[in-house]
Amino acid sequence: MDDVLTTGQANEQYGRATVRRHLRSGTWHRPTRGVIVTHNGPLTQDQHERVALAASPTGSALGGLTAARRLGFQGFADDRIHIVLPAGAKAPDLDAVFHWSTMLDARDVLVNRHPRMTTLERSIVDAAAWSESKARARVLVLAAFQQRLTSVRRMRDALSRRGPCRHRAVIIQSILDANGGIQSLPERDFDEIRVLAGLPQPERQAPMKGPEGRYYLDVCLPQHNLAIEIHGIPHLSVESWTGDLHRSNEIVIDGRRTLAFSSFAIRHERAVVIDQLRRAAGLPPTEVVPVRPVYGPNRPKIGPTRGPKDERSVPTRSAAEAGGPTLGR
Repeated sequence: MDDVLTTGQANEQYGRATVRRHLRSGTWHRPTRGVIVTHNGPLTQDQHERVALAASPTGSALGGLTAARRLGFQGFADDRIHIVLPAGAKAPDLDAVFHWSTMLDARDVLVNRHPRMTTLERSIVDAAAWSESKARARVLVLAAFQQRLTSVRRMRDALSRRGPCRHRAVIIQSILDANGGIQSLPERDFDEIRVLAGLPQPERQAPMKGPEGRYYLDVCLPQHNLAIEIHGIPHLSVESWTGDLHRSNEIVIDGRRTLAFSSFAIRHERAVVIDQLRRAAGLPPTEVVPVRPVYGPNRPKIGPTRGPKDERSVPTRSAAEAGGPTLGR
């Protein structure tokens, strides 16, 4: 990994005269101020990332999806290079996305790993906070659990130090949803939707028998012969996914009509949920005024630690020239 070096590292390792000779002859090149690459060919993505980090102030780290991909996170393309700088540091003039943070110690940064990068949990939390939409933030958090890269405890711990950030409520909900199903939803959430939809009091966790044993329905409306399944997280394995499909089939075979919703839809897409519930129950459609979810006093909380937090972001140079929006907190 010695093909990307700071000028100081190159002088120390090879000697100042050797470095100058290679630069003059063109066998090495300087992609940006203070950084030397010990070849003259095109840079790989890995080398682009290490060049940007080497040009950044001391204490910086690769972050967000840039770090998460290096730590095994898959499935989310982002060609931009995300770097977290110490609060107050000056960003170099590079085509990268720079963020500032006061929390870059050994709890959130893999200080002994090269290149230096934030931990998987901090990287996912940051990537979710930097996302343009709540849906994107939720998918990133849930994907980390689906890929079996983290745990609820580690994600809660990383978020507790992150401080105020964009989409924090959705990130919290998504971490809690990793426990799965309707149990992760405050009972009031679905009840508010049920009342707005004009539906009767449901049966919860109603048992039913199948060839392979007893099943429990998340919500059952026997008056309308309707079963409602609420999913908190995408299935973590083929086995559990297949099992849930078999369960859904058994519900249909038993004669019940079935609707399935995500906990995200219950919280954030109420108009759609209410419309589908009313039509499934044979009720006429009605205009629904969006209602912000209200959580009870016993809702699990993930609070920030003490101390000042200053999390800011700027766009890439190319995005700024194109008039693109600055990424928010």
